[in-house]
Amino acid sequence: MRPHAPLHPFPLVELLVLAGIVLLVLGLISYDTDRGKAMLVTGMVFGSIGGLDTALREHFSGYRSHTIILAGAPAVGLAAILYFGGAPWPVVTIAPVVAFAVLIPVLLRSYRRRER
Repeated sequence: MRPHAPLHPFPLVELLVLAGIVLLVLGLISYDTDRGKAMLVTGMVFGSIGGLDTALREHFSGYRSHTIILAGAPAVGLAAILYFGGAPWPVVTIAPVVAFAVLIPVLLRSYRRRER
């Protein structure tokens, strides 16, 4: 059985994804303004958080492995931090790949320990 959300039966994750979709549509309508760009980014963040929540719950409960998604999220975050922090391009490209490669076996072990 799929694991329940922390606030079950309140559909918080689903509402977050719905808000993300609405913000994406509104952001696309007014993409040439600063407000539209902010709505686009916020919509992507809301949708990503909703999906990441489900992946985390399913992975760490042993229901289904989401190793690639869970290893990719911190790698993308690290790349963004390095890019906006002004790191050199080789560091911006190599460090996230290393982080991704290190996280995969760790996440696989954690899933296999809880696998049903």
